[in-house]
Amino acid sequence: MNNLNAETEVEKKLLTREDTRTLVLSSFGGALEFYDFVIYVFYAKVLSNLFFPEGLSEFWAMLNTYGIFAAGYLFRPLGGIVMAHFGDLFGRKRLFALSILMMALPTLFLGLMPTFATIGYAAPVLLLILRIVQGVAIGGEIPAAWTFVSEHVPEKRIGMANGFLTSGLSLGILLGSLIALLMTKYFSNEAIQHGAWRIPFILGGVFGLLTLYLRSYLQETPVFQAMRQRKQLATELPLKTLLSQYKVAICLGMLMTWFLTGCVVVILLAMPQLLTGTFGFSSAQAFEMQSIAIVMQMLGCILYGFLADRLGVGRAFTIGTVLTGVMAAIFYSSLGLYGYSVISILYLLLGLATGVAGIVSAAMVRMFPAVIRFTGISFSYNVAYAIVGAITLPLVQWLNSYSPIGAVYYIMPLCLIGAISGLLFMYRYRK
Repeated sequence: MNNLNAETEVEKKLLTREDTRTLVLSSFGGALEFYDFVIYVFYAKVLSNLFFPEGLSEFWAMLNTYGIFAAGYLFRPLGGIVMAHFGDLFGRKRLFALSILMMALPTLFLGLMPTFATIGYAAPVLLLILRIVQGVAIGGEIPAAWTFVSEHVPEKRIGMANGFLTSGLSLGILLGSLIALLMTKYFSNEAIQHGAWRIPFILGGVFGLLTLYLRSYLQETPVFQAMRQRKQLATELPLKTLLSQYKVAICLGMLMTWFLTGCVVVILLAMPQLLTGTFGFSSAQAFEMQSIAIVMQMLGCILYGFLADRLGVGRAFTIGTVLTGVMAAIFYSSLGLYGYSVISILYLLLGLATGVAGIVSAAMVRMFPAVIRFTGISFSYNVAYAIVGAITLPLVQWLNSYSPIGAVYYIMPLCLIGAISGLLFMYRYRK
């Protein structure tokens, strides 16, 4: 069951035109998720002013705004489990379309909805509902994309396909940052407060609906079609099978997801604040370094995917986590000692190394048989992301209170955990 070619009885060696189209369209959903993440955080101050009472203190308004944002992530595991359940029973394509619709419409509605001045307390309530709907959708979108693509492409291209797909997440961060930069360049703070803030959300919603239309041309995966024809679909609750028979796979998947989260949240998203707030770089310099690092991570995802197909997922992941640890130690220890040019090069190399996060999904695809694959990936990824996503930034902030490079004391143990996970994967799934 773990051999995808055996499941589909397909003897392909190269990506077909259909495979390539599936890969590109599947990557858009992850990009939309992180685009929305960046835009919401960037405009959190504006949203706090517009969607909460005027007399509310700035602290509480911001806390409520971030609390609503976090609520979406708390619903990720529930959404992932429910959507994966139906995806394993009724098909990947249907849930794939539903998840992008549930992500696109709330983003669009947020850009169009009235503020507190117009509808009062209904405004923050609606904002909360939109974030919850998005959280449910996000819980299913990325695992659905990983499953969908992996069951379309040849087995010998699963690593590269997943690397390309995961690079789409970083593309969303880059697009969000670029849109935010263009907004500050062409609109004054006053104009943004008086309505221009809606533009990035409307663009995100339109982008999502366009993706939904294009995805309508995708076909159900050959793996699911073969299981349906042979009547091999799950006969009991997929989650029950998962929890009773695949505990080791779940734990490995969660540990690998923890590493992926650290690479994205600490090394990419939180880096500008460290560079400007602690080490005196300008906002423009920090943005330039972040943008280059994101591009390098995107390239790294594809490179590691290629290596995973050549060397094996476990070996490539282990090498990548060790390399990330080495580059993180060099980069963080160089902060405050060198200028913009040197730090930029080191950050570029660190971004490239963290591209190993792009093959986490390729490992999870091989850990779960097709009959419960969607559920297995979704449960491992979403539960880990919900837990780790909630504690990562507060923990790094606490470490920073003891050292200006406190983040490295989070990243280094995480790289060690990643390397051990890779070795365990090689030992258990070497066949």
